[in-house]
Amino acid sequence: MADDTARAEPTAPAPIIFGRVVIVGGGCYGSYYVRQLRRARERGAVRIRELIVVDRDAACAVAREAATDLRFVESEWAPFMQKFLATPADAHDAIVPSPLMPHLFLHWLRDRAIDRYSASAVAIEAPSALEGVPWQRVGDDASRYVSFAEWMCPVNCIEPRICPHTRGLRDWDMSRTAAAAPNLDAVAVLHCTHRTYGVGMVDVRAIQDADAIVAGTVEGRAGAPAVRILVGTVSNCHGALGVLRVGGSPAALAG
Repeated sequence: MADDTARAEPTAPAPIIFGRVVIVGGGCYGSYYVRQLRRARERGAVRIRELIVVDRDAACAVAREAATDLRFVESEWAPFMQKFLATPADAHDAIVPSPLMPHLFLHWLRDRAIDRYSASAVAIEAPSALEGVPWQRVGDDASRYVSFAEWMCPVNCIEPRICPHTRGLRDWDMSRTAAAAPNLDAVAVLHCTHRTYGVGMVDVRAIQDADAIVAGTVEGRAGAPAVRILVGTVSNCHGALGVLRVGGSPAALAG
């Protein structure tokens, strides 16, 4: 006897809800992220209240589109972040970093600390080398750029449990490795997670929470030797790490 019971159609996953999504850069990487988010939106995978692309080049790939489904901001990245990150964030606001950008979030936290104290009380130092991480370089901004990959990863890799390059289990995690760095008073690791269609994002509130970690650590150690806080912007495989050093004496924090 045939089973006439109606079979329910599989339910599509609920879309991921975003408030403001800021893409850093409107060139080859930024335009790729725009395309991916458009595909995700068209297929009901995401809802985005406002899509913003920031680039200093008014003739970059995204700006040339003159698209109506996003807002292009002609600006250097650092000044834009100064204003954007200083405003209250929605729980669903996020930033899409560029693989080639400087350590913007560390620089923002440094400038916030300078505003609280003084320029003479705040500095960025390169952290010590991370044990077990095969690729490491210190940049001109004193950030240490690190990677578990000794090969070129594709921009759309979502860092799955099985590494597409090695074909083996990905048993490394940059957040865990960075958080274990020695000789620190606090750690603020900002994790870039892949949300949809190969686009990685950092939550804005996580960056603002890092600012609170810096302030709370300094206040809790007033009068002590300089406070050293590791700030990392990382994915599972790659990262940019810098140590924010604040203070050194009560007088240094009197500004």
